[in-house]
Amino acid sequence: MKRKDLGTARIERVDFPNEGRFQVPESGERGIVKNVMPGQTVSFRVYKKKKGVVYGNRLQVLEKSPLETREPFCGIFGQCGGCLYQTMPYEEQLLMKEEQIRRLLSPVISGDTVYDGIKASPRETGYRNKMDLSFGNEVIDGPLTLGMHRLGARYTVLDADTCRLVHPDLIAVQKAVRDFFREREVPFYNKLSHVGFLRYLLLRRSETTGEILLVLASSSQMQYDFGPFVNMLLDIPIEGSFAGIMHAVCDRYADALLPDELVLLYGRDYFYEELSGLKFKVTAFSFFQTNTLGAEVLYSTAKQYVGLSLKGEGEKPVLFDLYCGTGTIAQILAGEAKKVYGIELVEEAVEAARKNSAMNGLTNCEFLAGDVFESLPLIPEKPDFVLVDPPREGVHEKALKRITDYGITDMVYISCKATSFLEDMRCLKARGWGIRRYALVDMFPETQHIEVVSLLSKIQP
Repeated sequence: MKRKDLGTARIERVDFPNEGRFQVPESGERGIVKNVMPGQTVSFRVYKKKKGVVYGNRLQVLEKSPLETREPFCGIFGQCGGCLYQTMPYEEQLLMKEEQIRRLLSPVISGDTVYDGIKASPRETGYRNKMDLSFGNEVIDGPLTLGMHRLGARYTVLDADTCRLVHPDLIAVQKAVRDFFREREVPFYNKLSHVGFLRYLLLRRSETTGEILLVLASSSQMQYDFGPFVNMLLDIPIEGSFAGIMHAVCDRYADALLPDELVLLYGRDYFYEELSGLKFKVTAFSFFQTNTLGAEVLYSTAKQYVGLSLKGEGEKPVLFDLYCGTGTIAQILAGEAKKVYGIELVEEAVEAARKNSAMNGLTNCEFLAGDVFESLPLIPEKPDFVLVDPPREGVHEKALKRITDYGITDMVYISCKATSFLEDMRCLKARGWGIRRYALVDMFPETQHIEVVSLLSKIQP
């Protein structure tokens, strides 16, 4: 097959991250197509061929997988590309993810490695505490929509008012906002012409208090009185309440909510969230795990692995929390440590970490803003233990070398992208490290994403 050819195939298996493997019936060529399930028969169009492997874009599901034993619970399932697996029972989703990651990591797993299983999200639906939505339309000159981009279509926005991954409060707010501006025929910002007003809606909800933060982002191309908009929001019958309502002016061409100006229209610009017995101040744009209850499972697993290594013997250790974000894990581990140092590139996150640790009465946490590789030499102490929770691209090889050069014998690595973790483990394996034990935590049911939590140890010669 060659580029732009059409074909059909039965998906034999799905590898992480969401790569459906098949064999072309006519030619016997191997192929990969995304956004599929094991056992489905799909049509596809070839977009490239590399080293004899055909890569295709899925066009249509011609025959369901035997694993699809339930009906979708979202009106745009299969169109937005978010929930790939909602027609598959959750237990089957967990088994598939487990199989994918264990197969992926097999090159760096030894006979001594202990696998602690896959841990489910406490909630299968309604688990997300945050929604990032775009204004647009589904058809040219059609009514205003507010939701997600259609899979593979940058300029088409689908209403996401049937999404089941978030709390019903957020769906009620989304619908009300869309209807408010649709009735008043307020124009959305066109990404091609760069003309228009409404751009994005950001919603966050506290699992602890039910409070909501709302940011409406627009261009500066209209002057608008937001008084009636705020009054409308406050009248929505919801379970929770609004902590704050904000308007962001966003004139950049980039398709991302990057405010040039942020105005508070009502309330305050933060709420509080509780996690593992600690209190955290969350603002509209601060990093916080999108599955609060799932994060408790993730962090308790990491804490368990730290405890297995330290065993509570002798003087309390010095811990490094690298890529610490707003310092959540650092604060959870503070009681086990003499001192915790956190490093994070985003300065706003570091400032939030400092304020949260002070609010929680933790005096042994210190946070530095900067690149991990460059900032490590600035810490006056050497670590007894290191925890890394890097972004999706993983840890740079130079930073890994600097970490292992401390002479530590154990570390915990939390990965949100298992392929990056695999590459980092190849590098660590060459330096004499191995996976002592690991677990999987499903933070995002219905999607292809999965977290890997591992305890790594220096292998004794």
